[in-house]
Amino acid sequence: MQELTNSSLKFGTSGLRGLALDLEGQAARRYTAAFLLHLHRLGQTGGGRVFIGRDFRPSSMAITRDCASAIAAAGLEPVDCGAVPTPALALHAMAAGCAAIMVTGSHIPADRNGLKFYRPDGEISKADEAGIVAALGDETIADLNAPLADESEAAAERYFNRHEASFPAGLLSGWRIGVFEHSTVARDLLGRSLRHFGAETVSLGRSKDFVAVDTEAYGDAVFAPLPGWVKEYGLDAVVSADGDGDRPLLMDGNGNFVRGDALGLIVARYVGAQTVVTPVTSNSGIERTGAFSRVIRTRVGSPYVIEAMSGAPGAVIGFEANGGTFVGDGVTLAGTALSPLQTRDAVLPLLCTLALAAAKGQSVAEVVAALPLQSALADRLQDVPSARSSAFLRRLAEDGDYAREVFAPHGIAALSQIDGLQFRTTSGDMVHFRASGNAPELRCYVEGSTPDVARALLDWGMRIAAREVG
Repeated sequence: MQELTNSSLKFGTSGLRGLALDLEGQAARRYTAAFLLHLHRLGQTGGGRVFIGRDFRPSSMAITRDCASAIAAAGLEPVDCGAVPTPALALHAMAAGCAAIMVTGSHIPADRNGLKFYRPDGEISKADEAGIVAALGDETIADLNAPLADESEAAAERYFNRHEASFPAGLLSGWRIGVFEHSTVARDLLGRSLRHFGAETVSLGRSKDFVAVDTEAYGDAVFAPLPGWVKEYGLDAVVSADGDGDRPLLMDGNGNFVRGDALGLIVARYVGAQTVVTPVTSNSGIERTGAFSRVIRTRVGSPYVIEAMSGAPGAVIGFEANGGTFVGDGVTLAGTALSPLQTRDAVLPLLCTLALAAAKGQSVAEVVAALPLQSALADRLQDVPSARSSAFLRRLAEDGDYAREVFAPHGIAALSQIDGLQFRTTSGDMVHFRASGNAPELRCYVEGSTPDVARALLDWGMRIAAREVG
């Protein structure tokens, strides 16, 4: 127990994360055992089977075997769903009434990994995280080399069929779309879905090695070739996702990225949502659309979004600033009910955006330009110890003189502390500092009245952050 609590492994905004070396072996087995014990205490072990999926990280297969050993040791049957998107795993497990574990570090570097846990009814809550930690034991769990039933094809097919049934056939006829494949587990399913709806696809940047892709970090070197590919191949758009396929990426035909919260907003409007649930980091223009009866703001992290979606009235859509979209109750597409899937999905927001553009006879850029959103940008400082980020944020929150000095060029009109520190300036712009819950990073989000204002604010915010925590 001591070695686990003192390791790099921590629950963040979405699951357990830490160094892969800390997770492999007994740690993965013990956390899996703790998860199963927690479910047992809740009476939610389901049908006696536990589904496992994984991303393409070098460590993911070994950790999958560790999870399987712990499942077998608990007297349950481990089921291998292979390298599939996280929402595909969740959908398949929920359909079977079973729990699931996704082995993934999502978008963080390859030397890290993690576990995402799913009850038979969906993604775990913060209360479940506490229950898992409370159930952690010290026992050694043997490598049982447990046999794994293979349902990888079935899981992928169920996920594909969900989207196939939700949009009209041929809706993307005449479109030429690049699929930035890198090492995302969503790469093959994305291409297949686009071709099913009539698009011509171009494979881009497929990698045998794992590539950490943060779909919000547009300045990362991994994205540098994309605008050139748009021109070289005459593409109408480029689509992609992060490592485990639950955060979307979209570039328009002009070589510009589409922000994730714009994608989420498009989904909500496309399906006629009445209630939208989204973190405080999503664009403030969402309320100004007037399209929804209710907009609920939360802390960053899927558990908070899911919690707020529960019991919300009408057709409910949740989404994060990264574009990962959650389907709640009461949602219909193509005239039929879309079953709830309260975990991030990358494919739905991509298809909704492309479908809307095709239906209107517009480009992706034209669809996005029509949204009443503030110009928004984000960046992050990497390799920042949490203690330094915490000290900086605490001083900004508690020392008024210090905060006024830092924000002297812009002034402070209001401060929200729902998650991190979100400052409204006297001119109505926004600067938001927040420590990442998944990695040693300090993030900076900004909104400005124009793209130039937003860029200047972000440059200023990053200079301040580097000065104070560097």
